[in-house]
Amino acid sequence: MRKTASGTLFGLAYGDALGKPTEFQTYAEIVAQHGPAGPRELTGNPALVTDDTQMTLAVGEGILTAGAFTPEALGPAWRDTFVAWAAGPENNRAPGMTCLRACALLAEGRTWIQASQIGSKGCGANMRVAPVALVPGLSDDEVAGGAQLQAGLTHGHPTGLAASELTAYAIKLLRGGLAPKDLVAALRARSARQRTVYRGDWLGDLWKRSTARSAEEFIALGWDESAAALDRVAEGLAAERFAGDPCLVTGAGWVAEEALATALYCYLISPDDPVAVVARGAASSGDSDSIACLAGSFAGASLGMAAWPPAWCERIEYRDRLTRLGDAWD
Repeated sequence: MRKTASGTLFGLAYGDALGKPTEFQTYAEIVAQHGPAGPRELTGNPALVTDDTQMTLAVGEGILTAGAFTPEALGPAWRDTFVAWAAGPENNRAPGMTCLRACALLAEGRTWIQASQIGSKGCGANMRVAPVALVPGLSDDEVAGGAQLQAGLTHGHPTGLAASELTAYAIKLLRGGLAPKDLVAALRARSARQRTVYRGDWLGDLWKRSTARSAEEFIALGWDESAAALDRVAEGLAAERFAGDPCLVTGAGWVAEEALATALYCYLISPDDPVAVVARGAASSGDSDSIACLAGSFAGASLGMAAWPPAWCERIEYRDRLTRLGDAWD
């Protein structure tokens, strides 16, 4: 077995750990320290991760405790795991303010629609979505609904919702054997099909907190911004000028559609070399840990656990929790 669920989750954590030290460095500083290929070895024992992996675990463990993949079961389960993360002593890895504000409101007893930060499309919406794509037997609609709901608990902007669905969809397609060269076209087609699809069964009346005149107008903005980001990926790959800072091609990654785009760009340059993929993501001037963790999840979804250096598994932080989730879904 390729163990693609484990490959996805550990690849995400590896990218996160490589990008953690470089997140707030300039590209020139990263190159001076690691060379143009970027960091290619984990540091520390354990190699520490950031809130990206921590919140991925919260999403995955919420799925396991929910018992059913429905909005009625997952909403309360994710509330519990998100609030526990926010209050935990290990929440000291420069977490995003959007997540902290939303989790504080959830802890006060607000509904998730009230707690959601409707104006935020930060990459915290999709950096953690991978577990949704790993649950066996889900339909595309279930993956889409789960991806958008977990995003919406904190990041209510439509682009956060759409980019999260696309991130999960990319992982699902790669696990299913889609050739990497066909991935951007498949995601672009998904964006076109879903442009005015508002998933009210999962999102309720979230759209009414916006200034949009309808649910369809609300969600269309998210798909349009995500589609434009995918176009930049296609243009960057077609240009075949891969040296230098990837953020100059597809964006710095602080917002959801740019995190997806730059991670895809880093992955699709060398999809058969997973270490190069996460190293390139970490060697970026923007949100390096989030870019590298998403890029690592794509490589792991396609290639499986055996593609990663075996010694890395022994050193990564939260190894036991990552293993539990991977084993549940492989």
